[in-house]
Formats: sequence, C-alpha cells, structure tokens
Amino acid sequence: MARGDEKFKEALVGKKIPVLTLDNKWHRLFTKAEFTPELVGMEKNLNELLKRQAKVNTEVKELKKLKKKLMDEVVILADAMKDHPTKKQEKEMSEHRRLIEECNEKVDSYEEEIVELPRQINQINNQLMVITMDVCYRKLKQNTKELSEIEEWISGVRRELKKKVVRKQEKEAVINKLYSYMHDIFGAEVIELFDMEYDPQEKYLNKAAQAQAVNPKQADRGEKTEQAQQAERSKAPAGEDT
Repeated sequence: MARGDEKFKEALVGKKIPVLTLDNKWHRLFTKAEFTPELVGMEKNLNELLKRQAKVNTEVKELKKLKKKLMDEVVILADAMKDHPTKKQEKEMSEHRRLIEECNEKVDSYEEEIVELPRQINQINNQLMVITMDVCYRKLKQNTKELSEIEEWISGVRRELKKKVVRKQEKEAVINKLYSYMHDIFGAEVIELFDMEYDPQEKYLNKAAQAQAVNPKQADRGEKTEQAQQAERSKAPAGEDT
C-alpha cells in the first residue's frame, strides 16, 4: 500500500463521506483511461449494495406497516369476541396472529443485513474515495507543474516582447531622423526617388485620418492633429512656407 494511501485514509477518519457513485461530479473527475477495471468493479459492487439496501429498507417498512394493520384488526376482533366468540372470529384471530408472527420473522431475517449493509457500503465508498484522492492529487501535481512551465514561458515571452518593442521604437526613431534630414536637405521630389518601405510621414497621415474618423466634428471645423500638421509641413517643397 502506498504511503499516500495511508495519509488519505487518515484524512478520512471521522469524516462523513457522501456515496460517490450517486454524485455525477465524481464521474466527471475521471477520464476513460483513468476509469480502470478496478474502479468499474468497485462502482458496480457499491451500486449493487445500494440497491439491496433500498430493497431491504422498503420491505421492512412494508412489513411493519402490515404488522400494524394486523394488530389493529386483532384489537377489534378481541373486543368483538369478549361475550360470544364465533368459530369464524377465532379462525380470523388465529390467522392474524400467524401473519403477525411471519412479519416478525421476516423483519428479524433482515436485521443482520440492516446492520451489515451500511458498513459494507461505507467500506467500499471509502476505498473509492482513497483512489479518487490519489487521482486528484496526481492531477493537481501534474497540472501545477505544467502551469509553472507555462507561466515561465509567458514571462519569457513578455520580456522578449518588451525588448522587441524598445528595439522597434529605436528603429522608428532612427528612420524618422534620417527621413527628416534627407527631406530637409534634398526635398520631397528627391525623397520620392528612394524606395522607402517605411514612410514615417505616411504613417502620421494615416493616424491623422483615423483620428478624424473618430472625431468627425473636429474634421468639419478643419482642425488637424499634430501628426497631420507635421506630415504636411514635411511634404512641402524645401524653402516653401507652410
């Protein structure tokens, strides 16, 4: 027996454990692979014991109900037989007493099961609980390990992303400086001769258009964002006032 099983058993001492096979949440704890033949067998045995217990309890309840009815009828018969009992009444009394004795015998025959069945049900249910705790413990341990690995990966990606964002900003700053310098020196016509895959001024114009689309009232008044104004000034020919 595993050391973990002993700890789980100790944890269950004095605890009132619900019948697991009657709880749908218990079935969802296991995958098909985890639901081993051992678990299937224990589940079957436990369910059979539960059915037997239900049957015994129902039969004992019905027997006691019948016994009470017979005893009530015996009282009525006894009152009627005080003065001049007839053979029919005596026969009925004898039959009632026989039936009452049969009820007592049948109830007595169930006494052992009434005591034993809960003990057997509790025993198998606790065994199922120990196995369940072991499966859950292993799942928790494995998922915790994988979660730590994922969190570590995410942290690494975040650090790398921050570095890339900084590098991107640095590259954009260099391009902006170079573009501005070349525009001031050579003018817009010469700049158009270069194969510019990244045009910072075009980027500013796109942002300005987006801003105007978000705030159309501002666009109607002819107001321009700082980026749009800067972009227009930069596209003006060298030496021309904007």
